[in-house]
Order: sequence, then structure tokens, then C-alpha cells
Amino acid sequence: MEELKIASCQMNVVDNKEENIKHAVEIIKKASDNEARLVTLPEMFNTPYTNEKFIENCEIEDESITLHAMIDVAKEENIYLQAGSIPEKENENIYNTAYLINPKGKIIAKHRKIHLFDINTKTVVFKESDTLSPGNRITTVKTPIANISIAICYDIRFPELWTLMNKNSDIILLPGAFNLTTGPMHWETLLKARSIDNQVYTVATSPSQVKNPYYVAWGHSMIVDPWGKILTKANEKEEILYANFDKSTVEEVREQIPVLKNKRNDLYETIKK
Repeated sequence: MEELKIASCQMNVVDNKEENIKHAVEIIKKASDNEARLVTLPEMFNTPYTNEKFIENCEIEDESITLHAMIDVAKEENIYLQAGSIPEKENENIYNTAYLINPKGKIIAKHRKIHLFDINTKTVVFKESDTLSPGNRITTVKTPIANISIAICYDIRFPELWTLMNKNSDIILLPGAFNLTTGPMHWETLLKARSIDNQVYTVATSPSQVKNPYYVAWGHSMIVDPWGKILTKANEKEEILYANFDKSTVEEVREQIPVLKNKRNDLYETIKK
């Protein structure tokens, strides 16, 4: 298989949903013009990252203006689009939901953030569970370009989830929005560790570091290969990152360091039956 060009679109997110959607479409088209076939967006790319705005900007899937715009641009550009994540409403619940759309405009994967970001550090207090409900499904899909899994931000801190995803994955897409405290301490380390642990490409896409009264993301989106090598990374500003995915690299790593074969499943299980 020929190499697949991936684009990770670190974008400015402002307090205007329609403007965010329009800007996302512009960035997606720019990435497509540069021959990217798999394009990714950040976590909560259509809204500021705060509970009040999740409520204000949440959308029912079938009526979502955000999703309709993403479906249209994926079809128009003939690309696979991982449309970051958005606040999705179903009944009385709101979820942090990521979608993968194929070149025909069909939603082929949907991941609701499993682990909600409830923290209280000396500098940051945030409790997603005040507003959001957790998902309960692992998300992996086989496509003609690669086997793809999706996780969202705080999900990266739970290696058990990644162990379950890696069984059938070549690429794991991670829309995320680490903050100015956890970002410089853990973001890069976790991305490299999960890529090495699971011998996959990890594509992590953050909002840029836009100052606002709500929540400032760390930025520093990056693409990491199965050896743990950072292929490309952003700083704090808006930027589109590009890297090539090569399935043979995944196969090479797994042959040289056969972690999956060497697991002692007689001693431990990720999920007990």
C-alpha cells in the first residue's frame, strides 16, 4: 500500500459556533489541497471548552449543523475526515463525541469520550461530569486506508483502553485539549508512551493556545509513529501538521518487538470474562 498523508489541523477556536465551523471547513480544504487523505480536527472544535458553552452549543446528531458541514466537506474533498469532537445531545444527556466520516459522507465511526476530565490541581479545577455523560464503547473501524481507532483527550491516561484498541489498530486518532498545567508536564510523554506501548501511529490534534476567559488549550498537536518518534509537532499557534502513514512501519515494529505475541495472558487479562 502507498503511503497515506495525514493532516492534523490545530485551529483557533473562538466563542462563535458558526465562525468555528466555517473556519474548520477552510482549514480542511487547505489540508486536502495539500493532498492529505485523512484530516483531523481538535476536541470541541466548534465551541469554547467550558461546561456552560457545552450546554449552549450542543447539537442533536441528526440536526447538527456542525456535522452536516463536515459531511459536506468530506464528500466535496473526497477525504476521510475525523471531525474532532463536538458536544452531542441525546435525550437529556450531553456527550463529548468524535466522528469519523468517509469520502462518501458517511459516518463510519462514533466515539463518545469514555473517561471524563474531573481534576483538581493547584492551578486547574475542571469537572466535565457536571455537564457531560461518559461513553461506554471502544471505537475501532476497518477502512481501506487503515484500521483506525478513536479516543478523546483524557482517555489517553488509561492504558487499559489503548490495549483494547491496539489489537486491530494501525492508527489511533486523539482529538484533545490538554491545558497549560497538564500539557507541558504530560502531553508529549503520554503520546509517545501510548504509541510505543501499542505500536501504532498516534495523531493528536488540539485547539491552538487562544487566550480566552474559559479554558486555554496547550496546543502542541503532534503525530507520533510506532517507534515513539515524533514525526511532526506544532507549537501554540494555529498550524496544519502533515505526516505520512506507512502500514509497513507498524508491521516492522511488531515483528522486531513482538509485544502482542509476548503478552502473558495466562497471568493477566484486560477484561475478565
